[in-house]
Amino acid sequence: MLAKIVVQNYRTFRRFELDFDPEVNTLVGDNDTGKSTLLEAIGLALTGRIRGRQLSQELSPYLFHRDATREYVAALKAGRPAPPPEIIIDLFLTNKADLAALRGTNNLLKIDEPGVRVRIALDPNYMPEYEAFISDPSNVRLVPTEYYEVEWLAFSGNRITSRSIPATASLIDASTIQLQSGVDYYLNGIISANLEPRERVELARAYRSLRENFSGDDSIIKINEKLRGAPRDVSDRKLTLNIDVSHRSSWESNIVPHLDELPFQFVGKGEQSTLKILLALNKDVDEAHIVLVEEPENHLSFPNLGKLVKKIRDKCQGKQVFITTHSSYVLNKLGLEKLVLLSEAGGFRLDGLPADTRDYFRKLPGYETLRLVLARKSILVEGPSDELIVQRAYLDQHGRLPIEDGIDVISVRAISFKRFLDIAILLKKNHVTIVTDNDGKDTADVRANYEGYIAHGNVTVCVGEDKRYKTLESQLLNANSLAMMNEILGKSYGSEEDLLKHMTADKNKTTCALTIFNSAQSVNMPGYIQDAIA
Repeated sequence: MLAKIVVQNYRTFRRFELDFDPEVNTLVGDNDTGKSTLLEAIGLALTGRIRGRQLSQELSPYLFHRDATREYVAALKAGRPAPPPEIIIDLFLTNKADLAALRGTNNLLKIDEPGVRVRIALDPNYMPEYEAFISDPSNVRLVPTEYYEVEWLAFSGNRITSRSIPATASLIDASTIQLQSGVDYYLNGIISANLEPRERVELARAYRSLRENFSGDDSIIKINEKLRGAPRDVSDRKLTLNIDVSHRSSWESNIVPHLDELPFQFVGKGEQSTLKILLALNKDVDEAHIVLVEEPENHLSFPNLGKLVKKIRDKCQGKQVFITTHSSYVLNKLGLEKLVLLSEAGGFRLDGLPADTRDYFRKLPGYETLRLVLARKSILVEGPSDELIVQRAYLDQHGRLPIEDGIDVISVRAISFKRFLDIAILLKKNHVTIVTDNDGKDTADVRANYEGYIAHGNVTVCVGEDKRYKTLESQLLNANSLAMMNEILGKSYGSEEDLLKHMTADKNKTTCALTIFNSAQSVNMPGYIQDAIA
């Protein structure tokens, strides 16, 4: 299994380091934080290949981190010494006796461990040409990879091949899998498992007969008669059309399985994506120690995603799995403790999450935990009506919706507040604000319920003042007036009690909040709402 990776100057990673979980690593992060790059780096260190080709054939200046390139070019143009930048990927393996040949200190951490290294550096054989090229710095805009070489080494310093590495990897990316090759494999597997040799022979004979009968069709005979008289500019032989019945054009490559009478390649995108992933799992995973899966949720509905995640977990038992995702469902089902929140410098884990909270989200995976993880700031509210009012308050004060400032307003049940706060206090850098009703209690008593979280410094609790006004609706009515709220809601209730009864009815709560959100009139927001969006 893989223990750790350290990367220098590769794509989005200037200097990146991450310890791996031996079972599942769920990689999440904003766009361009390096999720796919990390999978690519792992695959590169294990195979020496990128996108199926040898790395030496795919060398490009754009593999280098932009800052490394910028500093190198700037130093050359300023006349300062400018060592040509290098890319290094160090992949540490678990410390086992049978990996002695890979052990050494030839890694960025200088520790004596088994592992493999990919190094992209200036080839000494091209030094004269390189020096001539950089003698005029105005010619240098990127790293001149034409003069570079690729080294694939063990930490011992010795060169290696794929046979030197005991761990094998399978990269599964539905967006790059050609479906037809998977179909052929799948079809052959079904045939091998279900048809007797005699039946396979009969299938081949029937297919050959079908192709031979093609030339006997009346319309084909007429077409061939016409073609025989065509000008013979290329050959003196007569031109006709027929189907190839040679052995190389056998039925295996032309008969395809259908799903509900549709060929595989014509089913929907979601079904195709699932098929590609499952076909790849059936084909490649049995031999692999490490499974790398790129965003399995693409094009899938919620129920189908649940089925796919279960199949991935079942199929990958005993493997080390790396999955990139933007789906809270995938994250929750695989376990929040397996989460790796990526940045350009490293990964942050939630393995310190209480066991009961991990189990809670695994059993109720619909919660938007990933929104909390990725947001710069989050505001947690009790329900959709609270969410709409907070959104309106923020829009009134700042002239834009909170999400435009990287602030996510997330609707959760009040009993789930502490579950989300368990995540929040581990994230540290993400500030979380809770907006909650006082439910007839003193504000101090409500805040005291969250004291342990507030002490961490990145949690704020905003509670409605004055326990006479127990709910958001009563707080809104108190902050405005009966006449104003009647006007906003298009009602004509004669008392605050009757209007409040209307606003708090289950069937009306969200409708009233939506009406307030869309109202062109000015709305006075309760103080605790204003505090939350300040």
